[in-house]
Amino acid sequence: MCGRYNLTLPPEAIRQIFAVVNEIEPFPPRYNIAPTQPVHVVRAGPHGRELTLMRWAFMPSWVKDPAKFPLLINARAETAAEKPAFRNALRRRRVLLPATGYYEWKREDGRKVPFLFEAGHPIALAGVYETWHGPNGEEVDTVAILTAEATGTAADYHTRMPLTVAGPRFEEWLDPANDDGQKALAWADRGDYTARPVSVRLSNARNEGAGLLMPDPAAPPEPAPVMDEQPSLF
Repeated sequence: MCGRYNLTLPPEAIRQIFAVVNEIEPFPPRYNIAPTQPVHVVRAGPHGRELTLMRWAFMPSWVKDPAKFPLLINARAETAAEKPAFRNALRRRRVLLPATGYYEWKREDGRKVPFLFEAGHPIALAGVYETWHGPNGEEVDTVAILTAEATGTAADYHTRMPLTVAGPRFEEWLDPANDDGQKALAWADRGDYTARPVSVRLSNARNEGAGLLMPDPAAPPEPAPVMDEQPSLF
């Protein structure tokens, strides 16, 4: 799965990499992007590619009560083209989520340790979005990240991994005129990553800052037991 990622690129770099045409509000680096938070998304707009914010928790337009609907943060690439929740979004509402890495957890020495997966360059996570219409006229754009069976280094940590889209495929992926959802998945692929441990403080979505990218200090060695001094018999 993909349940946490980061985006530390400056806005101007995002503009250049993704050829964004709209104005971008300044925003700080984000080291701990979590589900239900607003996330930056690139989509096709009437005048070119737009960078906008969406809620990372996919909500089909036909949902009546969000409180009773499960939290959908990922869409399985193998079944998204047939699933009622994702089928239409995969056909016409594909997006890119700019990122600099993603996180996965692995149990080591009896505790879950987060690892940062990096490709050595910025990545574009493959996503789908839907606009949910509330009973009071409210509209909320919501997004999910596509995942597939993990390969390479990622497979040592989890069975799933996010799909990404390479720069030459951005146009095809984002174009809603390419409305064959199953074919569109061929434009997304698995990345090649390195993994390194980071701070367990990442597990709390409220924690932020570059310090999360550093592994926690090793636990100090257990002190040798102090023996009571005994009188010498010699």
